[in-house]
Amino acid sequence: MSTDTPILDIPAGFEPHFRKSPLTDPWEPLYAKRTERAVIIGLRLAKPHTNARGLIHGGLIAALADNAMGYSCGQATGWITTFVTISLAVDFVGTANIGQWLAVESEVIKTGSTICFAQSLIKADDVAIARANGTFRVVPKKENVVPGRA
Repeated sequence: MSTDTPILDIPAGFEPHFRKSPLTDPWEPLYAKRTERAVIIGLRLAKPHTNARGLIHGGLIAALADNAMGYSCGQATGWITTFVTISLAVDFVGTANIGQWLAVESEVIKTGSTICFAQSLIKADDVAIARANGTFRVVPKKENVVPGRA
């Protein structure tokens, strides 16, 4: 390996992920790239992302696919509502190793007033290792309400 190419290179267009959560905190750093109708989530695979055999964990793939598809529904609808997952299906078709770049590339299939359908292709160094689809319920945004106040 050349010393002038660090292993932590991040592909062009990715920036630190704009949304943090307690579930994904241990997997940081996470990155995101936005398009007009999608949010692509990416990360450089490391030991905390693996199972006991040293391969990427299926739970990581499922959680990031769920996030990327939900955020893509938000991006496609201008972030005027929020979304909660109704169903999620993942097909694992390959594996990935520490050091590879994982990208969760999502596409919104259809949005409506109550439901959003999305799918994603999960790639390790541009090779498909999983595919996922999700159905999301549209939930109106709630105003920040201070407990005990009307």
